[in-house]
Amino acid sequence: MAIKIKAIERNVSFEKNKEKWAFVLQPELYSRLSETKVLQEAALRSGINRGTLSASWQAIGDVTRAWATEGHSVAVPGLGTMRFGVRGDSCERVEDVSSDLITSRRVIFTPSTEIKDELAKTSISITCYDRNGNVIKQVTSDDDGSVDNGEEEPDPTPSNPDNTGGGSEPDDDEGGLAG
Repeated sequence: MAIKIKAIERNVSFEKNKEKWAFVLQPELYSRLSETKVLQEAALRSGINRGTLSASWQAIGDVTRAWATEGHSVAVPGLGTMRFGVRGDSCERVEDVSSDLITSRRVIFTPSTEIKDELAKTSISITCYDRNGNVIKQVTSDDDGSVDNGEEEPDPTPSNPDNTGGGSEPDDDEGGLAG
């Protein structure tokens, strides 16, 4: 299995009426897996019945939430650790310190070494799209090291014709797990 990445040609200029085109990388997200689907697969792999696994899942979530909101960094078995954090403004005078300085509350997730190692070993597949949404190049990290130089005629039909490179899944930095 490979991680799929899109390289989409976009105007990256910050100046009005000026164009500067570059290929911007972003992951292709497949879909969000429901809790039911995850529990079903975990029950199948572990041999534990789904009801017991569901109760355990809920209890682990409750304990993690309770301990993290008390200020602990909580180990999530097999995944890493999570904790809550804040972003905020600074001030020069102690008299101005208040909770009004907090601009956002965040969930901070630090993956385990095992997950980081697995990610490092996972191949990457990059599909390049021009500014019109046409596939113009495909590259994989698990090949012989050679890179397509683009001289051959590219396949004019993208593997997902509905994907024109626009839009993406929302970023979960402000409330989901952030890495």
